[in-house]
Amino acid sequence: MTNRKLIYLVRHGETDYNLRGIVQGSGVDSSLNETGRQQAAHFHERYRDEPFELVITSGLKRTWETVAPFIEGGLSWEKHETINEMCWGSHEGKLGTPESIAEYQAIKNGWGAGQLDGRIGGGESARELGDRLQQFIHHLEERSESRILVCSHGRAMCALVTLMMGRPLERMNELRHNNLGLWVAERQGPGRYDFLRQNDRDHLPAPLNVERW
Repeated sequence: MTNRKLIYLVRHGETDYNLRGIVQGSGVDSSLNETGRQQAAHFHERYRDEPFELVITSGLKRTWETVAPFIEGGLSWEKHETINEMCWGSHEGKLGTPESIAEYQAIKNGWGAGQLDGRIGGGESARELGDRLQQFIHHLEERSESRILVCSHGRAMCALVTLMMGRPLERMNELRHNNLGLWVAERQGPGRYDFLRQNDRDHLPAPLNVERW
């Protein structure tokens, strides 16, 4: 295919907040734990010979720590806050309670029904998340690189992948992203991508292939 463009999207590695079930969002700038660092090392071992031309992370350090071996190897790096995790408002930095979990589930279900202005904990709405991620998709369109590695976050990637698939944002609840789960998108036209891999974790040995949300 002429001018083939591939986008490799990966979720950051595990943090202690993931392990303990504490809400992170965009307001908690946590670091990887030991499991997360091992996950990142295995990912680098598997993909270090891919001809990436650029790595893009969010503005939160758990993403750039995940791809640090690529950056340290000389790969060009940019931080884009447009792919930060969703803001969860008053829930951030706290363990879930029956009340907060019920609020989350109700508003999440509302998103699936098209109620995109719902806000969890008074944080960011799904519509606002989608708007900034559309800006990032537009930015990808403007890039000349043909193979880009992007590291982001679970809910942000649910929305980003949904939009890149050309689906309405209401369908983002259909997707889930494990730590270091890889999605590979091939550009088919303006803002339109086919996904060649979805949440691929073959690079992780069984003890590191865990579900954390």
